Amino acid sequence: MMDSNTATMGNLPRGIGICTTIPDILYLPELVFGGLVWILVASTLVVPANPQAWVMFVSLFCFCVTFIWMVMFFCGTHNNRGSWAAADVAYHGIAAFFYLSASVALAKVTLEIKDTTPLNSQNYKLDISAVVFSYVATLLYFVHTIFSAIRWKSF
Repeated sequence: MMDSNTATMGNLPRGIGICTTIPDILYLPELVFGGLVWILVASTLVVPANPQAWVMFVSLFCFCVTFIWMVMFFCGTHNNRGSWAAADVAYHGIAAFFYLSASVALAKVTLEIKDTTPLNSQNYKLDISAVVFSYVATLLYFVHTIFSAIRWKSF
């Protein structure tokens, strides 16, 4: 039974197959949660500009690259080569690291503005939501990295 699972893991999906295989099924949640982080941070009042600019860069960069990566997998550009599986691991590992750094920075800023704004402030609520979705996106990218590494090792 284990042999058949690793044999199917050694194939990179194309077409609608990206919606049915692990880790490729995670593209859509990554886009949704990354887009939510992007929208929520963009709609808040940017008091300390530096950390939130980093969060905006990470969310926008990962959203665009993940979308392009998903389209390339959908079109079958990879031709089922192991180098694409390695690139998938590398990209998602970098994205997970970027999102982790952005999540920590955003949480720090949110904790700092908690002392200066009322807790029922709209900006504070949006920042809390952005922090939660940012950590969820971090988790999704990390899980995608793990499963991509397993698939890459089976090539």
